[in-house]
Amino acid sequence: MKSVSVRSLVERYKLEILAAEDQLNREITRSKVHRPGLEFVGYFDFFPMNRVQVLGRKEINYLHRLTEEERNLHIGNIVKYRPPCFIVTANQDGLKYLMKYCQEEGIPLLRTSELTTEFITKVDAFLLQALAPEIAVHGVCLNVSGIGILLRGKSGIGKSETAHTLIRRGHRLVADDIVVLKNLSSTTLLGTHNQSTREFLALRSIGLVNVVRLYGRRAFQDETRIVLDIELTQWKDQDLNNELEYEPKFSDYMGVQIPYIELQLQPGRDVAGMIEAAANNWYLKQQGYSAAEEFMKRLQPE
Repeated sequence: MKSVSVRSLVERYKLEILAAEDQLNREITRSKVHRPGLEFVGYFDFFPMNRVQVLGRKEINYLHRLTEEERNLHIGNIVKYRPPCFIVTANQDGLKYLMKYCQEEGIPLLRTSELTTEFITKVDAFLLQALAPEIAVHGVCLNVSGIGILLRGKSGIGKSETAHTLIRRGHRLVADDIVVLKNLSSTTLLGTHNQSTREFLALRSIGLVNVVRLYGRRAFQDETRIVLDIELTQWKDQDLNNELEYEPKFSDYMGVQIPYIELQLQPGRDVAGMIEAAANNWYLKQQGYSAAEEFMKRLQPE
């Protein structure tokens, strides 16, 4: 199971450590943080104990109003489940009683100056990506006109050369050779690099090139949502025809269905241009437009 340490949150968001500084190696294994509201009044039936617990103004003001006996009871009921950490937002103070319990139980108590809603949004996004199931595939990942494309094919078919042409036309490289795919949801697949290949493109007969050094910062981006899976294959005589619209095909990556297109290679065929056309056509379909439907309407007698 993938995990993120509490220390990584401290370093990423510059959090102040109020208690249990020696426990920052505790692991976070669940995405999405939790605000313990019902738990403070004794309802624990669905308490997500493995999540980061965020205490905003509502929670802290509620605790401040309790008697010492009530406060000890409610806080004690929560800390016994040993969540990864507590984070207090908006620089709230008066937390000595909370510091005492967290120190005794070895649960890091952290504080940020950020407002609750904004902070939760940032942390949720970070944990979702960091803890997402992932696989590595051989190919090239590109962002073409704002549309994420996974470009696959046998070794030597011309994936990197095609990517280079697209980069020169103003599109962006995400990853070459090894593409890391992350499952963010049942409908969202994120493509990124594995850090070691970041910004590099391997071109046969030339070697490694750094696309940022060659073409500037706009030639690269760290990640993109994959919406098209395009496979480059060798040309097959009599295999292609001129249908108005092809039956959609899909690839499956960790349960996420991605539209699949096969592009057959032939000398003189503008593969990069075909990929641009596929990306733009996918976008138009998302807007509800079909060229084939419009063409058929034009053929109908008025």
